[in-house]
Amino acid sequence: MKIAKIYLSLIIILLSVSCNENINKETTNTINKNDIMSKTTEDTTFTKSGCAEINGINMYYEIYGQGKPLILIHGGGSTIQTSFGRIIPTLSKSHQIIAIELQAHGRTSDRDKDLSFEQDADDVAALLKELKISKADFLGFSNGGTTALQISIRHPEITNKIIAASALLKRNGVLPQFWEFMKNGTFEQMPQAYKDAFLKVTPDSAKLLTMFHRCATRMINFKDVPDEQIKSIKCPVLLVNGDADVATTEHMQQMSKLIPNCKLQIFPGGHGEYMGEITTLKSDKENTFPIIPVMKDFLKD
Repeated sequence: MKIAKIYLSLIIILLSVSCNENINKETTNTINKNDIMSKTTEDTTFTKSGCAEINGINMYYEIYGQGKPLILIHGGGSTIQTSFGRIIPTLSKSHQIIAIELQAHGRTSDRDKDLSFEQDADDVAALLKELKISKADFLGFSNGGTTALQISIRHPEITNKIIAASALLKRNGVLPQFWEFMKNGTFEQMPQAYKDAFLKVTPDSAKLLTMFHRCATRMINFKDVPDEQIKSIKCPVLLVNGDADVATTEHMQQMSKLIPNCKLQIFPGGHGEYMGEITTLKSDKENTFPIIPVMKDFLKD
C-alpha cells in the first residue's frame, strides 16, 4: 500500500513541476509595484498584496496578519493558495505572512531564462529587500523547500529559521523511476487542480503550457546540491517529509545529518498531505494539518 502511495505522489509531483508567465490583465490593471490593496480570497483574507520589479520580473506577493515575518514559498506548478491555502489562516494569527509567487508562477511574470533554484533564491532575497524585511523565517514546500535552503546558502544574513518541507537536494533522494516519469510526463497528466488554479489567476492556456515545460525542464536537468553547500547552512533548519512522499525518508535522514543545526519530522502520508496541499485534500472532516503545532514549536524564540 505504501509503495502505491509513493508512486501516486511521484506522478503528482512530476506534473506539479510547472510555472506561469505574466500577470493577467485584470491583475495588471489593479496591482502595480506600489499599488497595495485589500482583497478576500477563496480560502482566507490577505491584508495587502502587491507586485514589485525584481531582477527583470514582476513578482507578486500577499501579506497576511502581523508579527514576526514568515515567508511562504510554494511548490512547483503551484500558486500561494494551492500550497498554503489551508494553513495560512492559522499561521497568520501569530506571524506576519509574506506569501510569494515565484518566476512564471501564478501572477508573477516570466523572464527569458530557464528556472533555477539559485535564481529563485536571489529573487526572494531581492523582494525582501524591497519590502524592507531584513531577516525572516521561511517555510518552503517541495521546490520551494529547495529554494528556501538555497536562500540560507546564498543569503544567510536574511535567514532566521528555515522549514524545508518535502524538499529534494540530491538526485538519489527519490526512487529511480521518478526520473523516467519526469522524462515521459505530458501536460495532459498534470493535476487538474493546478491547471484550474493557474487559469483562475492567469487565464491564458498558452502561458500555462509554457509554465509546465519550463519547470519540467528544470527537474529533468536537476543537479545535486553539493555537500559543502549543505554543510555551510548556519541557521536552524526543520526538515519535514511524508512517509509516502516523493523524497524518501532515507534522503531526509541523510540531509539532516549534513545540516549542522537540523531537526527532522516525518509525518504519515504523501506529498504535502501534512499541510493540506490541494492535491491531497480529502473530505473536510478527514483533513488535519499536523505540521502546524510542529512549526509553532520550532519557530518560537
